[in-house]
Amino acid sequence: MMIALSSRGRPAGTSKACDKGRCRQLLCGLMILLPCSSAVTAPTQKAVGQPFRVETALVSVPVVVSDGKGRFVPGLKESDFKLYQDGIEQPISLFVTSDRPINIALMLDTSKSTVAVLGKIKKAAVSFLSQLRPQDKAVVISFDSEIQALSPLTSDQSRLRAAIGSAQVAYYEGTKLRDAVLDVVGRRFQYLDERKAIILLTDGDDIGSQVPLADMLDAVANSGTVIYSVHYSIDPRQMMKKLFGVSSRLPRQDSGTPPPSTDPAGSRSEGLQFLTALSELSTGRVFPSEVARLKGTFQEVAEELRLQYLLGFYPDKSKHDGLVHELKVVVDRADTVVRSRRFYRAPAPSSPH
Repeated sequence: MMIALSSRGRPAGTSKACDKGRCRQLLCGLMILLPCSSAVTAPTQKAVGQPFRVETALVSVPVVVSDGKGRFVPGLKESDFKLYQDGIEQPISLFVTSDRPINIALMLDTSKSTVAVLGKIKKAAVSFLSQLRPQDKAVVISFDSEIQALSPLTSDQSRLRAAIGSAQVAYYEGTKLRDAVLDVVGRRFQYLDERKAIILLTDGDDIGSQVPLADMLDAVANSGTVIYSVHYSIDPRQMMKKLFGVSSRLPRQDSGTPPPSTDPAGSRSEGLQFLTALSELSTGRVFPSEVARLKGTFQEVAEELRLQYLLGFYPDKSKHDGLVHELKVVVDRADTVVRSRRFYRAPAPSSPH
């Protein structure tokens, strides 16, 4: 699969405000491609029992299947799926069932804005780890003005709990959200053969990332990594009290006025829109959550992780044209809803020798 990586040497968007217009345009265009209920493609494997090697030409996409009441449908077989590229059925070359191991990047926003809530976030993250199966692996990553891997990719629960406990609020200003996501999909998870997912805990704001938004979205779309974004809001009064030890002078909200974090015109609304687009692009979901309710949110995420399928196919070389191609997955069961990858960008044609 092709992953477009940008040069980290050309800073783009080193502040929230510098490219807000382009960000909005890209997100609007992306949301047009992402209907509320969509059927998207994913990669498959014939030899389910043995480890397999994913070649670079393989197009892989996770698939989630639910019934009309929103309940996940387990136990499906390869013969239950049909995979289409540009309306033409493709032979399924990869089929991975939901009982296979999954690799998870647990990404914690540790920027200054989390100072009042990071303790609760870490506690909920530890409870999430207890829901993983023995064969599942995770890596803990924090991001603020820097990106740090607090653990290796491991199934060792004690090591992962210690990594979460070591996460600390940043001293310097910065939230390199886009850079952190690209670091996972474009480097750490690029050659993983099993199912893979990101659990992203953040308010959605980005300060200081170097990778352009379009390059990061392109890498996510071609990575086969599902992103579950857990969006939470920060009370500015709690943050100021924690940072400076004094109460905020911000005026109290009237009972009929929404708090700043939920103001439709506010930057946090833009953060939520970005996370929604990012998650749906990757076949994942976004979970808006109060910090106090994160434990229940994690339970929902863990349930869906356990019920994913992974499909894949090798496109004909004539499709190596550098263009975007439509994908669709159909399940041969009545009253099912399929959520999966909807498109991929093909590799550019090889230059003649």
